[in-house]
Amino acid sequence: MKVLLYQTGYRFVEKSGVGRAIRLQENALAEQEGIEVACQEGEDYDVVHLNTVFPSSCRMAKRARRQGKAVVFHGHSTEADFRNSFIGSNLLAPLFRKWIRYCYNLGDLVLTPTPYSRMLLMEYGVLPPVQAVSNGVDTEFFQRHPLDRQGLRRRFGFQPEDQVILSVGLPIARKGILDFIEMAREMPDVKFLWFGQISRWLLPEEVRSSMEKAPENVIFPGFADRETLRMAYGGCDLFLFLTNEETEGLVLLEALSCRTPVLLRDIPVYEEWLTDRKHVYKEKSREGFFFTARRMLEGRMPDLTEAGHGIAEERALEKTGEHLAKAYRALEKYDIMAEKVENAGNIINRQEQSYGTVSYFSGRG
Repeated sequence: MKVLLYQTGYRFVEKSGVGRAIRLQENALAEQEGIEVACQEGEDYDVVHLNTVFPSSCRMAKRARRQGKAVVFHGHSTEADFRNSFIGSNLLAPLFRKWIRYCYNLGDLVLTPTPYSRMLLMEYGVLPPVQAVSNGVDTEFFQRHPLDRQGLRRRFGFQPEDQVILSVGLPIARKGILDFIEMAREMPDVKFLWFGQISRWLLPEEVRSSMEKAPENVIFPGFADRETLRMAYGGCDLFLFLTNEETEGLVLLEALSCRTPVLLRDIPVYEEWLTDRKHVYKEKSREGFFFTARRMLEGRMPDLTEAGHGIAEERALEKTGEHLAKAYRALEKYDIMAEKVENAGNIINRQEQSYGTVSYFSGRG
């Protein structure tokens, strides 16, 4: 079986979680017997796997259906995690919900990282089967090294005794950047490091102003390569993940894999697989974050890193590859091809009639 990991428009998501998920899929599938991965649109294939909801992805899904190919959409995006992101994102969120429903309904199967995001997509009216498959984490690469602590402090000019709190993600309100900065203001004796980059012109004034006025103990180095991230996870004292909404959180899995102490916001996506005070520490308010972070840095909270590492091992890359291969083969066994060639035009036409308010996204007149 040959799987096309569709990558047109990849440059727009390369530095985001979606871009990293595509690379993880490519690596995970490379180890699966009987699965050949194609990355160029002109190659022949049996299944096309789409990770973005750009108009080009929508057109590719329609073309594949007409050719009798199987279509898998990956549900990385929801209306909930589109909100509180960019200028105008809350205004556009209801339209975005209709658009992703339109895209995902062009698939024969929708994959999404967690049972929580699966529930959201089903509530939106996504019609194809929706399966939860973790994005996975490269547990062999994301490991703590003995010199990480020293290397991180030398890299950023910190003192050997400085304590460092780390976060990773786009510096947007949804990811918790505002709370992160205010925590740093309340803890001037601790260094706060946030990796992630986005054009400042996409950010609301509140976020831009907060970052510009951040205290001196906050550093925004921008985008970090994989090795720098691994060193940062291994060298920091605490990974602080204040995101208000996620479909999974790749950076969280990486931190857990590196046996980094984790404090995160208590949100629904983590209810079923990360237990408070067993795998990680959770809090709901800024006051709770401050109190628990301080106690963790002072060594007054039990070390949960081995249990957290176990969660990462359950989502190791090879297991993600196995789940993906199983999903593709299930489509092959279902033998949907003949039926799709006969009905593809009707399916697409019904979609465009049902979601006429967003059909202009598809690139059709």
